[in-house]
Amino acid sequence: MSSLTESVYASVTVQPERLYNVHSAVSGIVEKIFVEEGDTVKAGSPLLQITNSHPQLNLQNAKLVLDLAQQAYEGRSNMLNELKDEIAIARLKLANDSVNFVRQENLWKKNIGTQNAYEAKELAFNTSKSNLALLLNRYQRTEEDLSIQLEQAQNNYKSAQNTKGDYTLRSNMDGRVYAMNKEPGESVSQQEPVAILGDATSFVVEMQIDEVDIARIDLGQTVMVSLDAYPQQAFEARVSKIFPQKNEATQTFTVEAVFKLPPEKLFPGLSGEANIVIMEKGKALVIPRAYLTADNQVKTADGLITVRTGLKDMDGVEVLSGIDSTTQLYLPKQ
Repeated sequence: MSSLTESVYASVTVQPERLYNVHSAVSGIVEKIFVEEGDTVKAGSPLLQITNSHPQLNLQNAKLVLDLAQQAYEGRSNMLNELKDEIAIARLKLANDSVNFVRQENLWKKNIGTQNAYEAKELAFNTSKSNLALLLNRYQRTEEDLSIQLEQAQNNYKSAQNTKGDYTLRSNMDGRVYAMNKEPGESVSQQEPVAILGDATSFVVEMQIDEVDIARIDLGQTVMVSLDAYPQQAFEARVSKIFPQKNEATQTFTVEAVFKLPPEKLFPGLSGEANIVIMEKGKALVIPRAYLTADNQVKTADGLITVRTGLKDMDGVEVLSGIDSTTQLYLPKQ
């Protein structure tokens, strides 16, 4: 009788817990780089500066338009006062033309005067009324237009300021610079990453699990990890995340684990292998895998006997029934 641990094998890659590619929102030329690979950075720290004359020119033009709109809005009282004067004159003219029209209309009802005189007074009255309405509408529209123009100029200036800010790329997290893909003088596009940033101290064990084994994996299971960088050591971890999307190219699922006590030094991309513990048994009847046939039979002095198996590992298999610890086994013919 001996102990037996059944586990699932997986290839391992160590990665920072958070890792992201830094992309630029704009195109241009790298003017200056503020960090080096391996540097630790804070969220908001500048990474590199991209130069492009267009945003600066756009900002200057937007400022000119804003200044003109501001001046026009602040000086609107003069413009509106002129309209007010015109409106006052138009009101007086309308009042005068109205009196003249009513007087002529009353005379015309008494058959005094001519039709031409009546129609002339009527036309003058209607013209004055229309002119006053146009001036009132113009006053209201002018006041609204000046306000809208100022608001639009302010928005355009803010947009130009934000666009100019896009040319300084900054870190989105506290972490470490793992790769800087550009040098000063090189061009930058929106499609390619300019740098790779990630956690400086928090790492995860990224494992690729065959699809035939993924249903046996659960959160919290123990993982024994061996890394090529530490060949004489094994590190304990726990399953922390199971990604449900299968990689169709490799027919595997990605599972992450976190170290219980990580190695002193870790770097992204460290490789190794792991065994995820599925089940353990302290006392079991274990035989070498080589003694078990494909039909779950073992060779004894009495011939082939069918057995019922339980846990399995890389070397041995548990036998639940069919033989006992006193049964003499022989290697079956291959």
